[in-house]
Amino acid sequence: MLLNLLDELRAAGIPASVKEHLLLLEALDAQAIEQTPEDFYYLSRAVYVKDETLYDRFDQVFAKVFKGLESDYGQHGADIPEDWLKAVGEKFLTPEEMEQIKALGSWDEIMDTLKRRLEEQEKRHQGGSKWIGTGGTSPFGHSGYNPEGVRIGGESKHKRAVKVWEQRDFANLDSNRELGTRNIKVALKRLRRFAREGGVEELDLDATIAGTARQGWLDIHMRKERHNAVKLLILFDIGGSMDPHIRLCEELFSAAKAEFKNMEFFYFHNCPYEGLWKDNSRRWAERTNTWDILHKYGHDYKLILVGDAAMSPYEILQPGGSVEHFNEEAGHVWMKRLTNTYPSAVWLNPAPESRWDYDQSNALIRQLMNQRMYPLTIGGIEAATRELSRKV
Repeated sequence: MLLNLLDELRAAGIPASVKEHLLLLEALDAQAIEQTPEDFYYLSRAVYVKDETLYDRFDQVFAKVFKGLESDYGQHGADIPEDWLKAVGEKFLTPEEMEQIKALGSWDEIMDTLKRRLEEQEKRHQGGSKWIGTGGTSPFGHSGYNPEGVRIGGESKHKRAVKVWEQRDFANLDSNRELGTRNIKVALKRLRRFAREGGVEELDLDATIAGTARQGWLDIHMRKERHNAVKLLILFDIGGSMDPHIRLCEELFSAAKAEFKNMEFFYFHNCPYEGLWKDNSRRWAERTNTWDILHKYGHDYKLILVGDAAMSPYEILQPGGSVEHFNEEAGHVWMKRLTNTYPSAVWLNPAPESRWDYDQSNALIRQLMNQRMYPLTIGGIEAATRELSRKV
């Protein structure tokens, strides 16, 4: 069965190797954990999964391979008919009644009682507080209420069971999916370079201990707080074909703003030209000269351009090709200036990667970016952050 788990993990795209498999066997042989399904689940996840964005996929594989693991407990004395596990109603209790229900105690006591009940019970039971069934207040069965219950079949209603498999707490962390703010933060954390800067703000515990031991009295030392020293410049394409991707761009902006102390942003439409802006409602009245941006933010900034790269090729290749104004210099001229000023630069594309080859403009942008275009997914952001972290 363990080899089956390894095969299923690989089939699901989780990079599990024989080395991890042998490590798991060694841990089991050394009895590093209690012999419970929960402990084995956490041990195998810690051994096989090195990337938290794969937790949800691991949960699905684990549930598939070890299906029925929970219900194996206590079923030696009697079989549970499947129709018993269908909910037929919910017994509503007042808060006072709920407080009066007392849990049996430890997990072992619950399991022992469960075994005895299964051996004693010979027919279906609904409601009540002793037998295994539905809608009651026994710790066993489902669709009822008990603060320390064990769910057998059915769907959890109160989320109070001692043991509930397949919760999939990491369902929104999957590197193949388009993502939310939390997932983006996880991916962006790879782009970090810590440095101590600013005023003296935090206790230096090691220096304080050493100084106190040396002086013989309390010798407090402070130090500058660590911050992510990466400087980020993000340019967002806005309007037109980007309208369907507004929510995703907002999530990226929110996550980046939370992760990076030194972050600046500007907007453009389709392709960057001689002017960028920060307020879309005043895009014509309050523009910033692109030359000023190139001189204000130094070469040490990491540049991220976000857009679907869907436009007329003339907007990239020809002066006057912009659909909004007459640009004296072609878009590709400004793209080259941006990538020359910021050697660490990537383009994030929210459009499905399968559609990229249908746009000539997309191919032109990729060429100007030296193929550093990535999809706006967790996997794409991780690949982009690896590129931005590379020394140039």
